This record gives sequence, C-alpha cells and structure tokens, in this order.
Amino acid sequence: MTIRKHHGGGRFEEVGSYCRAKRVGPFVWVAGTTAIEPSGKLHAPGDAYRQTLYILKRIEGALKDVGAEMRHVVRTRSYFSEASAGAGFVRAHGEIFRGVDPVATAVTAGLSQPGMMVEIDVDAVIHDEEGHIDFPSGK
Repeated sequence: MTIRKHHGGGRFEEVGSYCRAKRVGPFVWVAGTTAIEPSGKLHAPGDAYRQTLYILKRIEGALKDVGAEMRHVVRTRSYFSEASAGAGFVRAHGEIFRGVDPVATAVTAGLSQPGMMVEIDVDAVIHDEEGHIDFPSGK
C-alpha cells in the first residue's frame, strides 16, 4: 500500500509532528490550511475570496506532491473567522471545484490571527474518470 507525506514547511509541523498532506493507498487528507505565505505574512488580510484562492492553490500543491489532483477531492471543510467570509469563500470554491462538486461543510471558528478569514482542510480519494479505485494488493 502506498503511504506518502507532504510537509509544507509550516512552523508547527516539526514541533507538532504532523504533515500537511498524507496519502494512504487511494485516500488523501490535507490538514487545515490557511493563507500564511512562506515569508510568514498573511496573504490578503480581511479578503476571504483571495485567501480562499490562495489556500486552494496551496492545497493543490500538497495533493500533487502525494499523487492526487483537485478532481479527487470529495470533501472540503472550511472554518471562517466570521460568517461574512462565506460569500467570498463560496465564490472561490465554486470557481475551483466546478464540475468536481465535493461535499462541503463550513463553520465559524476563532482563527489564529486578525485578518485571517478562512482555513480549509480537504479529503480526497484517488480514482479514475469513472470513479473506480485501484486498491493495491499491499505486497
């Protein structure tokens, strides 16, 4: 069975002993991802639409690193600092996932810094165009 990990370089990954994305067989989980740039600066403070696009690009890179694509995403979970972030999030989510249509959950939660509007985690299942999944024998 395939096990692959992607480390995104987040400041808490090493200390907390976790990875940004993990694949086990055809299943992939991507940890809660925010709009923190590699410099440590928050991308587009207060702008849920631009933060969502930025986050989904980071998630796309993590998925790619473990052999998955955005078309494999089956669930998104989003956390908003305030309910008003929902409009920007929905617009960006719709642009990125048109035709994929993952199930989606959103909740309002306290996020880690002022201006941070959105955090997203995703689950994916690697499958072919017809939805078939290849389960390796594990040998």
